[in-house]
Amino acid sequence: MLTPILDGTNRRPLYEQLYRHIRGEIEAGRLKAGTRLPSKRTLAAHLKVSVVTVEGAYDQLLAEGYLRSEPRRGFFVQAEAQPPRPAPPAPAPLQGEPARPAFRWDFSTGGVDTALFPFSTWAKLMRQVLSEQEDRLLSAPHPQGVAELRQAIAAHLYRFRGIQAHPDQIVVGAGSETLIGLLVQLLGRHGAYGVEDPGYAKTHRILTSCGARVEPIPLDRQGLRVEALEARQVRVVHVTPSHHFPLGIIMPVPRRQALLRWAAGGPERYVIEDDYDSEFRFSGRPIPALQSLDGGGRVIYLNTFAKTLAPSLRVSYMVLPPALAERWRREFWFYSSTVPSFEQYALARFMEGGQFERHLNRTRTRYKARREALLAAARDCGLLEAGSFSGGEAGLHLLLWMDRRWSEAELVERAAQAGVGLAPLSACDLSPTPSQRPPALILGYTRIDAREMAPALARLKRAWGF
Repeated sequence: MLTPILDGTNRRPLYEQLYRHIRGEIEAGRLKAGTRLPSKRTLAAHLKVSVVTVEGAYDQLLAEGYLRSEPRRGFFVQAEAQPPRPAPPAPAPLQGEPARPAFRWDFSTGGVDTALFPFSTWAKLMRQVLSEQEDRLLSAPHPQGVAELRQAIAAHLYRFRGIQAHPDQIVVGAGSETLIGLLVQLLGRHGAYGVEDPGYAKTHRILTSCGARVEPIPLDRQGLRVEALEARQVRVVHVTPSHHFPLGIIMPVPRRQALLRWAAGGPERYVIEDDYDSEFRFSGRPIPALQSLDGGGRVIYLNTFAKTLAPSLRVSYMVLPPALAERWRREFWFYSSTVPSFEQYALARFMEGGQFERHLNRTRTRYKARREALLAAARDCGLLEAGSFSGGEAGLHLLLWMDRRWSEAELVERAAQAGVGLAPLSACDLSPTPSQRPPALILGYTRIDAREMAPALARLKRAWGF
């Protein structure tokens, strides 16, 4: 009987530990071709883990060809794999490429907890797609994305965001960066593009690289200051009203209505609503999407599956107002879909079958527990005597405002020396930092287990001398 040592405290999920162990046994020749493996229930009972854990490991081994499955007989080693080749040396960083240090506690905002990804369900759906959609998988998908996925997205948006969008208004793309670049071509480069300041610096860089003139727009306690758009001759503005990055501001309805009035007040004015993590709201009633309030066809809705599933899927989408959607079909039909049809069909089934909604509910519960553990750890260790949190009603990060005994750069450096990775608020400033603003740090909590919050915050407190 296979008896690997599975470590529940390891950041690598149990199913992956089991998969790696079995794969290693096959590659080392200790499990010969034709060897029958224990059933999923038998091995789960032996290792004191769930059947889902064993199923996830077996599914991955089946997908990679290490195992084969025979009906009513079980799982067998497919072939003796060659010994693993030595890993090639790591390539030298490109000139100018920033170093990416590994931290014991990583509070970065760019990723998700991959252990929450529904690998077993996803593997089943992929096998279904391979067996049932083989005639369409190798054909070029619809330029806006396969119809099934666009229909599933439209149904999801209506149920959860109050957005009434026809599938023909939806364009699926390989990441929000790709879609923003296409929007610049669709909307044109005349006039200025406004972005929130502070805000997501990558959006500023993408727009600039596409040849647009970009104007940073200041914020107040209610979000983007609409009156500044006129003064800076902005024609298109990119906003994150459901949970501003990084300040965490939720734009109230009166400010949203003011923004819509601005858009309606001039020709060819548009608002790009980036709803990047709206699925994660932990308190209060949901606030309607800006697009659902728009009666003039001036809001372009943008969202991604990077936060809800995984960034590596590279699946995002936008909802164009009817007039822009018609223009897209007329002038941009020559563009091919940038997302492989395989992933699109699998994601469509994932949404249609209710698995996406259930996955969201589980993920939301897990992340809420981590947020609460982070806040409790800060309180218990006394860190709140020198700082305070904001922006915790929604989204997947918090902002920690500190007193002025250290600068942001000093706080980040001391944290790094203690094995804690943080980002300063100033990294999101697109114009000079206001001198009166206290130092602040951005803490994303998706990659750290709730049980690790207390030791991480205790390390910070000691590193900062509080």
